[in-house]
Amino acid sequence: MPNHLTHETSPYLLQHANNPVDWYPWGEAAFAKAREQDKPVFLSIGYSTCHWCHVMARESFEDPEIAEILNRHFISVKVDKEERPDIDSVYMRVCLAFTGSGGWPTSIFMTADQKPFFAGTYFPRESRGGMYGLRELLIVIAEQWRKNRTALLDQAEQIIRALQAEDQPEGADMDDLPEEAFRVFARDYDPVYGGFGRAPKFPAAHNLMFLLAYGRERGQARATKMAEQTLLHMVRGGLFDHIGGGFCRYSTDRKFLAPHFEKMLYDNALLIPACCAAGQGTKDKELKRLLLSASRKTGDYVLRELCSPEGGFYSAQDADSEGEEGRYYLFTPQELTSLLGEETGQAFCRHYDITHEGNFAGKSIPNLIKSDPYDRSFESILPKVLAYRQSRTVLNTDHKILTSWNGLMIAAMCVLYRTTREEAYLAAAKKADEFLKRALLEGGVLYASFAGGRRGSKGFLDDYAAFALAQLALYGATLEESYVQEAEALCQTVLDRFSDSETGGFYLTAADAERLLLRSKELYDGAMPSGNSLMAWNLVRLYQITQTDEWHLAAERQLSFMSSAASAYPAGYAMTLLAHLFHDDPTTLTAVSPSDSELRALPFVLSPETTVRVLRQPTEEYPLHHGKTSWYLCSNHRCMPPTSQLKVIKAYFNHPESE
Repeated sequence: MPNHLTHETSPYLLQHANNPVDWYPWGEAAFAKAREQDKPVFLSIGYSTCHWCHVMARESFEDPEIAEILNRHFISVKVDKEERPDIDSVYMRVCLAFTGSGGWPTSIFMTADQKPFFAGTYFPRESRGGMYGLRELLIVIAEQWRKNRTALLDQAEQIIRALQAEDQPEGADMDDLPEEAFRVFARDYDPVYGGFGRAPKFPAAHNLMFLLAYGRERGQARATKMAEQTLLHMVRGGLFDHIGGGFCRYSTDRKFLAPHFEKMLYDNALLIPACCAAGQGTKDKELKRLLLSASRKTGDYVLRELCSPEGGFYSAQDADSEGEEGRYYLFTPQELTSLLGEETGQAFCRHYDITHEGNFAGKSIPNLIKSDPYDRSFESILPKVLAYRQSRTVLNTDHKILTSWNGLMIAAMCVLYRTTREEAYLAAAKKADEFLKRALLEGGVLYASFAGGRRGSKGFLDDYAAFALAQLALYGATLEESYVQEAEALCQTVLDRFSDSETGGFYLTAADAERLLLRSKELYDGAMPSGNSLMAWNLVRLYQITQTDEWHLAAERQLSFMSSAASAYPAGYAMTLLAHLFHDDPTTLTAVSPSDSELRALPFVLSPETTVRVLRQPTEEYPLHHGKTSWYLCSNHRCMPPTSQLKVIKAYFNHPESE
């Protein structure tokens, strides 16, 4: 029998709409019912492509006995973390306070007043391997609620006080932080297989982009090498989908061989510009070709499988197929020799490490760890193998369109367009931008998600920050001033509605948003750059483009605030450090009275981090040079003499047409 999730739009909530658990969506109806029936609330937070969310659902939430216990003793609430990052942020902090670690599914036990008294992540149905079983836990908590409620409520109050008393960051010198972050990355770097730390290894592309920029700006070749080699190993391993393009969520092993197979829009949105930056920056022609090919294949994958007819980008594809993790991606030699013929099939299997023994659950993940990654012999065969793979089984796709993730992908498509000159990528970026403005922006208010023909809650900081990032990227790709104006409007809304006027920075939620247990302020870069990090970048770029005092002051305030936050662990603030590097030593080009054809050429000439200012008329500060279109370039703490020849600018950026 359907529960209260039936009419929700979230794919994750709809996955649970027919559970025997009487789930409620987050809202007053659930909490009023808990107060009326004097029951505690069981809050479960997850997302639609989360493997362990699926496991817990199969083991427990689809089980009649577990459902009966939950329905008798609790009011159960389901939350999609991607639609409600504000709720997820608060209760992930709670989970960390209770257990020292976090993750999804997040399981919270709390009062009808949203005060938590116990927390965890995945619980198996029955206790095993030192893990508490959900069945036993539910019975114990229900009994404690009846017999020892005062102790539970005291614990809830202690947790709340501890979270509210968390220290605000104190002052720090931003100039020292990039070097400190580099030292952390250098210490944790794996010189054999790339990446940082032990398995599991996450892409964290913003960290790689910081290292590339740091290596370039500070002349630190080791930083560049670490980023390049990490991307090379990612592309060689099974983390990269060699058959269909795109990167999976993370690697479960040191070699980047065996991924957690879900593909997230945001990972791919961040890895595209990272691969482009590394590919364009390296002098190794083979590595350049490989990384740019990976970025193009990733973009093509997104357009093929994660692009809605209206233009928005879908959120993710599942790790599981037919209840089995990774089934969609695995092959046996027999399949491929049957498909490609004996000789070609065997050669293909040797190249991609597809063996009878297998490298994952008795089958094989295609990879190039043991092969020459620069060998292009099998490129023409890949479309046939992809078509076969698609015919075997179907991946579940989360069709939810998230504003923040779409902003990141729009920016990625702009970088890919500037790297490849392929109009399809810019067209996709513009179409997604138009869709978001049509469906998710109304009266200056941005909304966070779109699913089932309906938009979700009002936007969060990350939505405004990522969408402003998209506008600045569209400006960089087109040099159309309207995008700068739209970025300014979005950033002004952030200043007006999200600012913490007392201590600095921006809250995750707007001033008029639903009041939760805490009003979170997320600073640290996790799987994605935080909204505060993105705002540091946006404000710096806006100042560099507009040269106005308002954006200069806003950028300085945000960098100062974030430097304080980053002082404890600078490597966790890569996007902020990127903003600082470009604020400290920007590469800026002022174009005076350029022609339309010259403007169209510029995005392909300049590096993506170059700031372009377009003056349609000369000024006293920027006069025409010899009465012609003039170019004023500043970089490496110095300004070059003005020139009227675009080829001089091309030569500075090593553009082939300058030769």
